[in-house]
Amino acid sequence: MSAPKASTPKASTPKASTPKTSGGTALKLAIVGGGSTYTPELIDGFARLRDTLPIGELVLIDPAADRLELIGGLARRIFAKQGHPATVTVTTDLTAGVADADAVLLQLRVGGQAARNQDETWPLECGCVGQETTGAGGLAKALRTVPVVLDIAERVRRANPDAWIVDFTNPVGIVTRALQSAGHKAVGLCNVAIGFQRKFAGHLGVDPELVRLDHVGLNHLTWERGVTLLDGPGSASGREVLPELLAGFGKEIAEDLHLPRAVIERLGVVPSYYLRYFYQHDAVVAELREQGSRAAQVAEIERRLLELYADPALDTKPDLLGERGGAFYSEAAVQLIAALLGTGGATSVQVVNTRNDGVLPFLPDDAVIEVPAEVDAAGVRPLPQRPLEPLYAGLVAAVTAYEHLALDAALHGGRDRVFDALLAHPLVGQLDLADRLTDRLLAHNREHLAWA
Repeated sequence: MSAPKASTPKASTPKASTPKTSGGTALKLAIVGGGSTYTPELIDGFARLRDTLPIGELVLIDPAADRLELIGGLARRIFAKQGHPATVTVTTDLTAGVADADAVLLQLRVGGQAARNQDETWPLECGCVGQETTGAGGLAKALRTVPVVLDIAERVRRANPDAWIVDFTNPVGIVTRALQSAGHKAVGLCNVAIGFQRKFAGHLGVDPELVRLDHVGLNHLTWERGVTLLDGPGSASGREVLPELLAGFGKEIAEDLHLPRAVIERLGVVPSYYLRYFYQHDAVVAELREQGSRAAQVAEIERRLLELYADPALDTKPDLLGERGGAFYSEAAVQLIAALLGTGGATSVQVVNTRNDGVLPFLPDDAVIEVPAEVDAAGVRPLPQRPLEPLYAGLVAAVTAYEHLALDAALHGGRDRVFDALLAHPLVGQLDLADRLTDRLLAHNREHLAWA
């Protein structure tokens, strides 16, 4: 079978959504990958925040019919428990499921936890970080995922061209770039920014909505260069409190990131957790060799979750789900979808993954960056950024070049393209290493790569 053909990249202005309010037509949302054990986290957020996002129908779409029925049943019980009027339907038919949906959420894991376990183990054989979104493992996930997501998106476009596609699927930056380059009405979402917002608000003892981040970079490669404490709800002004946070809570912040406090204080910024794979690569490799893969841990959590979900008396998300990961995703998703569909009122500022279009002038326009953006029914408009310091800009430029090559490999296939992407990655960058990693990536992913 031939590799998927690349779509002609083009900039597009999404068609504005018709604003909907809680007093008007209720929304229809579709979740592709609805059989995930993580779905009840989204359901809980939709139920709690129904005034912000008035859902009338939620469709869970997944090829795994057995899991789909299990998750669908729990979703109905959660909605009923919280008095939510929405209906929940389940289907294995993508075209039927996305028909007339206002937004389609993508949360896929091609190959499941078994493929993730491989992504997290074979790179360690070469002395490299084994991680599902970063380095060689992240490339493997991108190669498996991009063709599947583009096929889904094209089917969504044929069935429902006005629907927004909201991508949670990792690696979010590469997947979103693939979607936007193919002209889809898509935006990517990650929970790193909202996680920082919530933690900083907790340190300051304020409502999270009063905390605004100067968040900049690429997906899983970002820094908080500033934190503004707004003067009040809806205010556009406030005072800078990052130095105050670092002085008063530097120890806690550093422990959360597993980075030395002295480094964070010297930089004067808060890097995302994923920067540890770059800043302390060899130490992380040693740790990963000792502790085993995260995928194995998640697989066990998922097994236990499915047992809980099968209980017909369960009508709330279980505490165990918090160990699955993805904290605050449901709140971020509600805020983003409500803004895109016009149910959230005025234009809101949210951190998203979207097309660069000159915001970071040293990157190509079609690069996907992760920055605050104005979001409303007219679309997504990334906010201007002050110049990015060389210490961060260099790494952002290098990883952006890797992402370009990774997308090229995902679209066209071929060993040479895989090798080029690995050689360009800052965590690889050596001929022999890239060669060995390429061999292992292909050996472990042949069943998912039509061209391999």
